[in-house]
Amino acid sequence: MRTLFSILYGLLAYLACMATLLYFIGFSGNLLVPRSVDVGASAGLFEALGTDALLLLLFGVQHSVMARRGFKRWWTQVVPAAVERSTFVVASCVALALLFRFWVPIGTPVVWRVAHEGAAALLWGLFALGWLVALVSTFLLDHFALFGLRQVFAAGARGAAPPDVFRTPLFYRYVRHPLYLGFLLGLWAVPVMTFGHLLFALGLSAYILVGIAFEECDLLLRFGERYRAYRRQVGMLVPRIAARADRAGR
Repeated sequence: MRTLFSILYGLLAYLACMATLLYFIGFSGNLLVPRSVDVGASAGLFEALGTDALLLLLFGVQHSVMARRGFKRWWTQVVPAAVERSTFVVASCVALALLFRFWVPIGTPVVWRVAHEGAAALLWGLFALGWLVALVSTFLLDHFALFGLRQVFAAGARGAAPPDVFRTPLFYRYVRHPLYLGFLLGLWAVPVMTFGHLLFALGLSAYILVGIAFEECDLLLRFGERYRAYRRQVGMLVPRIAARADRAGR
């Protein structure tokens, strides 16, 4: 019974996460959702700034703390190890749902507005490309483990968790964090950038940079010199063209 509950919980967490991420795309691009970064209830400037900053901080703290190895060791004394990742996914969904619900748009000033149709189309293309890169990046490593499904099914089958294997498929040969690069493109490649959208993009970009720093510390602990060499050779978010040309010439 406990195994069945874990599997159902993992499935529901996965479906909730996919729905939340789809809403996130619409929220950040003002596309097909009732409330978005620029659409919603208005408030005074200082109230809006305080509310939005608090929502961004809540998401950043939740996501960063629960992703750390030390927290996971403590948390798995409270919840079964099989659903630890699924619980992280659920908590992230709740933090994002609060952000969606209570975000206060700040429409002015407009930081930039791209009126040229070709340039606007290019930005929308980069927006779509960013989310596509993010999605593909999850499958290049282990999409189902990232969102907790593999862990609950492995526990149900009484299987062991797959060992850590260091791989650099496709995008990972050019940048160390293509998933985050995709998110950054989705946050910034928009033809209209209001002040509220700028706050949203800056807050999540800062979280991404902090998250990368923590994640790389964990990766160095797991893979040691192999990851250290990879970090020297491959750029974090931007390809190192000179380094690649040098390796190709050897």
